Amino acid sequence: MFHIAIVSCSVRIGRESHKVAKYFEKYITENNLASTEILDLKVYNFPVEEERLMYATTLTPEAKQFSEKIIAANAVIFVTPEYNGGYPASTKNAIDLLVKEWYHKPIGIATVSSGNFGGVNCMALLQTIFLKIKAVPVTATFPVPMVQDNFNEEGEPKDKPGTDKRAAAFIKELLWFTEAFSKMQ
Repeated sequence: MFHIAIVSCSVRIGRESHKVAKYFEKYITENNLASTEILDLKVYNFPVEEERLMYATTLTPEAKQFSEKIIAANAVIFVTPEYNGGYPASTKNAIDLLVKEWYHKPIGIATVSSGNFGGVNCMALLQTIFLKIKAVPVTATFPVPMVQDNFNEEGEPKDKPGTDKRAAAFIKELLWFTEAFSKMQ
């Protein structure tokens, strides 16, 4: 069975995207699709990194643990909000902390917004960044518009059948890439 890390990217008070990270953790577990865990950037509380982990002269235990968890994961889902047409600094900081850990790693991108477009600008930017660092953003995406109206605090979607149908297609594509890339290593 594969292991999928879910990176919950927002560190803001009252964050909404974490609800979607909780949803994916439950969905993957309940459907026995993979083992999974949430890597919560709010808990990691990384400072703005001065150097990539591989070149750092001192390693914080949190940075070392984050690196190890990304290495151990067969795939990663990034759940991030869109702020002002882009991603939060916490997202970019976590990505840029690592280098070799991302190489050929299948990445699923789930974006959320409080508006109608579900973070599609953020999604496009992240796809470009992941391609640049030789990660593999999968073709299926999971935009969530009006997140505040569509998920409760426990990560339960308002429209569970519709959300589960979208999640099934998203996770199926992520697992396809994960399977394909596992054969290449």
